[in-house]
Amino acid sequence: MKVAYRTSIGKQRNDNEDYVDVFTNLAGQHLAIIADGIGGHQGGDVASAMAVSHLGHEFEQTRLTTPATASEWITQQITAENQSIIDKSNQFADLNGMGTTLVAALYFTEEVVIASIGDSRAYLLRDGQLRQLTEDHSLVNELVKRGEISRQAARHHPQKNVIIRSLGISDDAHFDLNTYPLVLNDQLLMCTDGLTNMVDDQTIQAVLTSDRSTEEKCDYLVELANDAGGLDNITVLLLTNFSREVAD
Repeated sequence: MKVAYRTSIGKQRNDNEDYVDVFTNLAGQHLAIIADGIGGHQGGDVASAMAVSHLGHEFEQTRLTTPATASEWITQQITAENQSIIDKSNQFADLNGMGTTLVAALYFTEEVVIASIGDSRAYLLRDGQLRQLTEDHSLVNELVKRGEISRQAARHHPQKNVIIRSLGISDDAHFDLNTYPLVLNDQLLMCTDGLTNMVDDQTIQAVLTSDRSTEEKCDYLVELANDAGGLDNITVLLLTNFSREVAD
């Protein structure tokens, strides 16, 4: 496995409310997480940091070795973290209303478990083709699903940043959880909407299929988002499924 990640404040924001990290448990398995904070005066960065750091710390104490046990574990942990964010929000007035998106990948050599809530995404590149694994929990995606607007129109919709699910907002944080098979040379991309609102899927696919290193691909994706305006914080994480450690 080769993994790299980058985060940028972008060109329009005063703070970076994205949070990203990769953790390893006692059995040598890996958890990658990206969160994009929302709401509150300073609450967004608090909520995203809580979600990533708390889940990561708990994961480091585990010996999970199978997707089935990982799925059960992440379900319990996300539910608990949702309540922790709500409790913290209620405790401090300046954090009231804070929440965060979350996309997490529990990586095993032949499978990956993906948990997601909000509009941070996971993509899989296989044989040169890019596929979005997660579904945006957003207002515009609901409009697309109902056939009221096109996917192209959704990219420029004035309410494209309105999400309808997140951690920390409701006692019932309904998140998606799926397991996907992995094969040699798959690339798993995780990112916040600071990338996908600025860079289209075709361009992302072109970057991932290039001969750049894993780190260079992350750098270039962030650069492209900033060059397009950098309207939001930008975070990308790229994991390449090698059968052995390979030097870029």
